[in-house]
Amino acid sequence: MSQYRAYEVVEVADKQYQGSLVEKNEADLPNGELLVEVLYSSLNYKDALSASGNKGVTRHYPHVPGIDAVGTVLSSDDDQFSEGQAVLITGYDLGMNTSGGFGQRIRVPASWVAPLPSGMDPATSMRLGTAGLTAGLCIDALLKNGLEVDHGEVLVTGATGGVGIIAIGILAKLGFQVVASTGKPEAGQVLKTMGASEIIDRNELSESSSRPLLPERWAAAVDVVGGDTLFNVIKGLKYGGSVAACGLVQSPVFQASVLPFILRGVNLLGVDSVELPLLQKERIWSKLAGDWKVEALDQVCTEIGLDQLEASLATILSGGAVGRYLLNLQR
Repeated sequence: MSQYRAYEVVEVADKQYQGSLVEKNEADLPNGELLVEVLYSSLNYKDALSASGNKGVTRHYPHVPGIDAVGTVLSSDDDQFSEGQAVLITGYDLGMNTSGGFGQRIRVPASWVAPLPSGMDPATSMRLGTAGLTAGLCIDALLKNGLEVDHGEVLVTGATGGVGIIAIGILAKLGFQVVASTGKPEAGQVLKTMGASEIIDRNELSESSSRPLLPERWAAAVDVVGGDTLFNVIKGLKYGGSVAACGLVQSPVFQASVLPFILRGVNLLGVDSVELPLLQKERIWSKLAGDWKVEALDQVCTEIGLDQLEASLATILSGGAVGRYLLNLQR
């Protein structure tokens, strides 16, 4: 019986959770057509929530988090995949209620699995992970809604997080003038390295205001913050502009007015990367491996091993992370 290492979280007492490195058996994995040896995973805020016992993310413990994984097929009951093939899994139920990428083995349905894109190595795919996929989906949505380089500044909120920092890199590569909003002024140089032309304090956008409209500034925006920040971004969009909303760091709720929508014709675009059909995910992954490749990504990514996982998750949960964490399960 084959064993593997994993970071497993257990409920040690009522509402008290503890993670540790354990040896597990492949036989304990859930049903699925593909057994995959995980080479790399990435760390996301949802992983930190799962590891801290958030029942809105993970209902049952013991549990192995990790919503992202890349690795090699060990066995397949599906003709689309073969032993030794490099594959990529993000979202769906992986790492939520299905044993996830913080273990050296996963077993998953074939319908969750995409071949690793041509031109992308496994480590790079997890430097991106769900955050990179989400950033790509946001930019794709903005472009589909008519955004062009000469329309003006594009705002990225929550700029030091995974989605934000990758969105800046992609937008800058495509030639857009990017303004980054952050509460971490010390990270300004990092954001400029990724391609931001200007850094603004998040407080400029985060306060509640009764004004239904603000001066037109943003051609478009990628928002991971939600709350009053999202409404202020909407108020400041240029005529016909769009904001792609994919997060709720500040709040899942915001007080809104229809005036920006009916007086300026702006668009609020919702973006989901979890349950999105696999073919749509694969299309974005191909772009991330090609024309949208972010060259400076390794400069904003910290590589860790399983023994560093707990501390890194705590940093993410407390809001102290800048950039991405790459989990190397071979270390």
